[in-house]
Amino acid sequence: MEKERNARPAKKPRKKVCMFCADRIEKIDYKDLAKLRKCMTERAKILPRRVTGTCAYHQRELTVAIKRARHIALLPYISD
Repeated sequence: MEKERNARPAKKPRKKVCMFCADRIEKIDYKDLAKLRKCMTERAKILPRRVTGTCAYHQRELTVAIKRARHIALLPYISD
């Protein structure tokens, strides 16, 4: 016996838009903690591009900004 399938075909997930490109932000500031925290997990890990939808350029800038903020203790390295 074959399993029944839904009549509707599966929808492709819509491609996410880079939030930094949408806001026309060229440089990501390491002091802007609200934007940096949107791209981190609750365990203080940096989210990958496929989750956040950022472009490659802004993902590299974001990584550097988060690491700078961690170095000067604005953001934690790990969450307790």
